[in-house]
Amino acid sequence: MSATPPPGSPPLRFATWNINSIRARQDRLLAFLARSDVDVLAIQETKIPNEKFPTAPIADLGFEVAHHGVSQWNGVALISRVGIENIRIGFPGMPTFGQPPLTEARAIGATCGGIDIWSLYVPNGRSLGDPHYDYKLEWLAALAWFVAAELTADPAKQLALCGDFNIAPTDEDVWDMAAFEGDTHVSEPERTAFANLLGSGLQDVVRPHQPGPGVYTYWDYQRLRFPRREGMRIDFALASAALAGRVTAARIDREERKGKGASDHAPVIVDVGEQP
Repeated sequence: MSATPPPGSPPLRFATWNINSIRARQDRLLAFLARSDVDVLAIQETKIPNEKFPTAPIADLGFEVAHHGVSQWNGVALISRVGIENIRIGFPGMPTFGQPPLTEARAIGATCGGIDIWSLYVPNGRSLGDPHYDYKLEWLAALAWFVAAELTADPAKQLALCGDFNIAPTDEDVWDMAAFEGDTHVSEPERTAFANLLGSGLQDVVRPHQPGPGVYTYWDYQRLRFPRREGMRIDFALASAALAGRVTAARIDREERKGKGASDHAPVIVDVGEQP
């Protein structure tokens, strides 16, 4: 299915947020939906199986839900008030992990308001040399192949990849490079994988509106990282050229990281203008 909206498609606001357990933050999720005026929200790390996802209170706010979760780990969802069609669980070629090999709950896509939107939770990598690190690189390579195939088939596709990519692609995306020496998230193979993903036909549509160092989406709970502004930018909204041309604004909702019971990630919000 092509995600090319008809002429005159209305403006739309979408966001991505690693919620770090929907059980722990259901109230914050509902409050965010009520106050943010988002039309589509991609969330990651729901940490809940499908049958326990709180669909009813979200529906009470006028949203539909597509969720993929199989245990207390991982989990991704799309929440939309502009329709959810053509739901896809995982993408073609997505690698498995572990023994026995498992396809983890890390990717869900759907067409919402004429845009193909994906909620993605890229593997963490754990540590350099760990099998999970190799899995992460394989996962990103498969994702880049999938995106390239999609955009080759339909260059006008309105496509957005949203989520926690677990990569800080440049030095200014971390508070202190020395603090990450020898760690994941900043290694050259990971950064190359992220660059290859962009090279498949995507653009980071947030950076032009939130430039420079000190603009982060994640702050560890430990060592007062948030009040000390010691964070990382690892959550992104990547868009096809056709969709990127419609983006009018983007911001990181740092306020959502404040207060009791906050996720360690902040939502990233993108405004899309009317389709000519």
